[in-house]
Amino acid sequence: MASSPKKKPTRSRAEEKAAQQARREARREKAARQAEALRLEQARRKRNERLIVGGIVLAVVLAIGGVFWYQDHRADQRANAPVPENTTDGFALAVGDESAPRTVEIYEDFLCPACGNFERATAEGLAEAAEAGRVQVRYYPFELLGRLGDYSKRSANAFGVVLDAAGPEVAKEFHDLLFEEQPDEGGDMPDDDWLVDLAVEAGAEESEVRDGIEDMEFELWVENANEHAFDQGIQSTPTVLLDGEPFTGQPDELLAELQ
Repeated sequence: MASSPKKKPTRSRAEEKAAQQARREARREKAARQAEALRLEQARRKRNERLIVGGIVLAVVLAIGGVFWYQDHRADQRANAPVPENTTDGFALAVGDESAPRTVEIYEDFLCPACGNFERATAEGLAEAAEAGRVQVRYYPFELLGRLGDYSKRSANAFGVVLDAAGPEVAKEFHDLLFEEQPDEGGDMPDDDWLVDLAVEAGAEESEVRDGIEDMEFELWVENANEHAFDQGIQSTPTVLLDGEPFTGQPDELLAELQ
């Protein structure tokens, strides 16, 4: 005889309400746990964002502080930078008697093509006027074209080394050769060996100038020369001052002034 299926026990209304209440409580607890988890996640993200922002701010502060420290440190170094022997006014090579009635000051960069043209147009005439006692010429090399590489600074440093080690006459010859053999400002730049060879050609002893040229002995002096030039209002090269006043005429007009 087949047995009849068992019927599910029926729950009373009270039991059904209790079950519904339990389900609602379970849903509320689940929602509360999810909300708490979301709150904690948001708090974690905000904390991480604050840490990131704080880290960036700290890095910027440290970077700025590092820049100021470096600038102050570099300024202290420049204040005590060695100056080449045989300079005039701390930065110039003087040619001619300081008692001469007139002075010509030339601010130049050994890479500057216009400086090379000016040098070729005036070198002989200025040398003659200085020899005759009519003028003292002061050459102020500095680094204006550093944006094109390090040759401007290296050549100015080499000039300082030669002036210091070999004296004004050899330094003037080296100065002239730097312009005679001037590289193209858009081409490959000569290396330190080339500068040493040119210094030796000018009359310096290799043993006296090589280390100073290769080690940038007067690098800080060049930086001070830059600052000196900018303090004088020099913004281009060549800048020529005749008796302390800007001269804007042509090279032949300058030479005519010195007759």
